[in-house]
Amino acid sequence: MTALPTAELATAFGLSEGELFRQAFISLLHEKKRQVLGLKLEYLARYGAQTPDELETKIAEGTVAEHPAWEDLIAAENLNARIEEIDVYLNDLQRTETDRPE
Repeated sequence: MTALPTAELATAFGLSEGELFRQAFISLLHEKKRQVLGLKLEYLARYGAQTPDELETKIAEGTVAEHPAWEDLIAAENLNARIEEIDVYLNDLQRTETDRPE
């Protein structure tokens, strides 16, 4: 396997190698966030809920069965935490872009 020609790619797009990697990381994180959000929405849609809090309310009211709803609620909350983590990384990378001197 040959090494990626990062210098050539960067030059072709008019970027430094660092900027090429930064933009690639941003794209990767956006894709991961999209995947995690989709999975979270799948868990919630099973119960007609828009948010983990709404699902928790439905469980407490007895409008959905506790099992497996509790497990799905925990999974949805964990996915929310993952989305927040990805957002921190994205904010850091995007802040880097605006903090750079012209």
